[in-house]
Amino acid sequence: MTQVVTLDMMHMIGRLILAAILGGIIGWERGQRQKHAGLKTHLMVSLGSALITLTSMYGFQEFLSLDQVRFDPSRIAAQIVSGIGFLGAGAILRRSDHMISGLTTAATIWAVAGIGIAVGSGFYFPAIVTTLIILASTVFLPRVEHRFMSGRKPYELFIEVRDRPGTLARLSHIFGEHHIDIWQVHIYPNEMQEDEVQRWVMIEFRLTFPAKVSILEVIENIKKIEGVRAVDYHSNPS
Repeated sequence: MTQVVTLDMMHMIGRLILAAILGGIIGWERGQRQKHAGLKTHLMVSLGSALITLTSMYGFQEFLSLDQVRFDPSRIAAQIVSGIGFLGAGAILRRSDHMISGLTTAATIWAVAGIGIAVGSGFYFPAIVTTLIILASTVFLPRVEHRFMSGRKPYELFIEVRDRPGTLARLSHIFGEHHIDIWQVHIYPNEMQEDEVQRWVMIEFRLTFPAKVSILEVIENIKKIEGVRAVDYHSNPS
């Protein structure tokens, strides 16, 4: 009996170590790119997810003999998927000068939680394959995107507009109609406010235009939006 328990414990320790390694690999890559969530965060998310999964599967064995107890090993582990959202939101909402960033890092945190669940439940091969796919996506896909974007034109667009609900949606609709990619959005309050009731903001977009789309045509469409006061642009932003 002691030998069986020891083997079970070794299996659990192995799963925890593997979860920490796989999560740490992805976290190390994020850390190398100076992202908000790096090695320690991803490692702990994966390790914690594996521990919760193991607890859900094996932590309540003593209650299985009770007639009124129904055993569902996925019940606790399922809460990881919804609970991990607060870390992802923190990665996205951390901004500098109103810059929205961290979407990829938030996605890797969510994926690492899935890896921890998979390892904790004994799905080693899918967890390893997922780790490799995530690494390939974060390391090589940006190069592929850059290669296929040759011929596309980067622009930095500045739009002064009244601060009204739905303005960003209307601007995004225009960009979508022209198949323009939005990379970054900055929103700056106008320091020279003329009216406290109707406030003005400066919206800065970093965009990539298809080769055949004219920036001047897009600007003319933007000027037709109610509340737009001025539009300026720079080509090839750094």
